[in-house]
Amino acid sequence: MPEKPNTSTPFLPIQERLKKVSCCVIIPTYNNVQTVAAVIEDVKKYCRDVFVVLDGPTDGTAELVNSISDIQIIQYTPNQGKGYALRKGFEAARNQGFRHAITLDSDGQHYAKDIVTLLDEIEKKKDRLIVGSRKMEGADQNKKSGFANRFSNFWYKVETLHSLPDTQSGYRLYPIARMKGMRFLSTKYEFEVEVLVKSVWRGISVDSVPVDVYYPPQSERISHFRPGPDFTRISILNTYLVICAVLYGHWAVIFRALTWSNIKKFIKKNFFDKDEPIQKKAASVGLGVFMGIFPVWGFQMLLCGVLAHFLKLNKAIAILSSNISSPPILPFIIYGSYKMGELMISDDKITDLDWAVIKAEPTKFIVDSSVQYLLGSSLLALTAAVGAALLAFILFAGFNYSVKTGRKS
Repeated sequence: MPEKPNTSTPFLPIQERLKKVSCCVIIPTYNNVQTVAAVIEDVKKYCRDVFVVLDGPTDGTAELVNSISDIQIIQYTPNQGKGYALRKGFEAARNQGFRHAITLDSDGQHYAKDIVTLLDEIEKKKDRLIVGSRKMEGADQNKKSGFANRFSNFWYKVETLHSLPDTQSGYRLYPIARMKGMRFLSTKYEFEVEVLVKSVWRGISVDSVPVDVYYPPQSERISHFRPGPDFTRISILNTYLVICAVLYGHWAVIFRALTWSNIKKFIKKNFFDKDEPIQKKAASVGLGVFMGIFPVWGFQMLLCGVLAHFLKLNKAIAILSSNISSPPILPFIIYGSYKMGELMISDDKITDLDWAVIKAEPTKFIVDSSVQYLLGSSLLALTAAVGAALLAFILFAGFNYSVKTGRKS
């Protein structure tokens, strides 16, 4: 792989900068005898602290790496997988007091010069996980690899409520000190997805920066990825992560986002955006109140969000307004629904609980009371929605007027 020279920044200051943020480089390798030496030598120009993890190679890679000076070698047999190699590298680096670790593959795909790109980013704010998003434009990428990356990106978003452009890139900067104590199940390729997801759940910021990538001709590429077994393990891992996300991960992400600053931004954006028509805000309140009272218990918020999306209303206002059916107000809604039902049913309306009648004809009582409630709650929902929308319109209009007059003064 031809190394792109970096003549703009001398190597020594880069080494000092890496030392200042307590950062080393970890290179996991298996059978990469053709490329690993060049990768290590290029990395050594930028970083003094290089860990090479020999993951049970069988092609002469171990002998070659052991002949290279000024590196630290972690070696074991048999082959355990990339995830295991990375975890062993993190452990060794952490034991020596390193706070961050840059990882890159030994197949020649990554350029050592992009160590500076990751370094620039971590110097802005420490203890983040930075992913080097590969610039795929013009690269001779395998179609299967492209699909696998899109597949991985999709599940990452499902499991974390965040997005990343390249969740399969091995060029990363890990906050290994902050990751101490994290538990992982995977030991092979799927580890790189698991560590991203669990880092988000732990509250570690995961960001990305663009990096260059080199794809040699198809005939020269060496890949240890086995589509059948590896894809099966990835699918099992994603099933596990989705279950954990529903039970814990999503809630951890949401609660961490509930800072006072974020709450104020949310309210300002969704409730006091002067560029959003007040008619739209008022209609959103009306929709939320209607769905909160309408008898679709358990699905009010979900249906409210879907309808707000299709009607192009303010989803935040609509969903928050649907919480009108909260426990303190719910008894009044139920009572009001029955009373409204009386207006719509002339016969068999349920006004008093005559236990003798109920005992004599329980089925008829259940049917009559259900019909009265359903009709009454629908009428109450419509009436309350119109009233809430009108009140909201007046309040939003008054707020906008006060803001405008305040500016003029």
